[in-house]
Amino acid sequence: MNPKAQSVLITGAGSGVGRGLSLALAATGLHVYAADLLYGAAEETALLISKNGGHTASALEMDVTSERSIAAALAAIPTDRVDVLINNAGLQHVAALEEFPPEKWRQLTEVLLTGPYLLTRAVLPGMKQRNFGRIVNLGSIHSLVASPFKSAYVAAKHGLVGFSKAVALETGAHDITINTVCPSYIRTPLVEAQIANQAQLNRISEAEVIDKIMLQPMPKKVFITMEEIAGAVVFLVSDAARNITGQTLTIDGGWTAR
Repeated sequence: MNPKAQSVLITGAGSGVGRGLSLALAATGLHVYAADLLYGAAEETALLISKNGGHTASALEMDVTSERSIAAALAAIPTDRVDVLINNAGLQHVAALEEFPPEKWRQLTEVLLTGPYLLTRAVLPGMKQRNFGRIVNLGSIHSLVASPFKSAYVAAKHGLVGFSKAVALETGAHDITINTVCPSYIRTPLVEAQIANQAQLNRISEAEVIDKIMLQPMPKKVFITMEEIAGAVVFLVSDAARNITGQTLTIDGGWTAR
């Protein structure tokens, strides 16, 4: 792990990829600030970390779409120090565009794109002052390609890649990096819900959704694992990756090689 890094703030840390990354980064010696909209879920993650080898963690309640909530959560960090930021909070809604509720469009774009902007904006001054920071945005295969019925998610995740590139240019004079990790499907509760939704929309079985929609574009034909995502993020935080910034690390089983 990077010797300059002491702490990491992870959003959406109460479950799924966020919880997995929290456990993985805690194992490297970083103090984890596990942030989630649901404080109880964040607390569960922090407790798992403390039980898993005696590593340290704190739970934070945070709505990434609210400047007030972000400010309150950051104020609860005793050292006022965030060395590593993982913008992971996310959600999904699957529907044809003409049936896509405007409130759902706004919710997805607020969480997936505005949230990383607000949180990065909040922690960046401290990173610049200390001349150190690592920011990793959790993108998706849908940061690079599109699928039907996911217009808001695809739009926001594409925007996240552009956001990362712009901030990389703005922080080039400092030891700060920002990158986007773009995995294809990981078997998380979020994806499990998508399987059921896609089956209904496409009028096929859930097994066919997995085989014909999710895994069909991937030459490897397997779901991405949490260990693969964690390995990529740990590397991007390390000193070995200090000159990797504004990049998109794709973990897609060969999907985009076609």
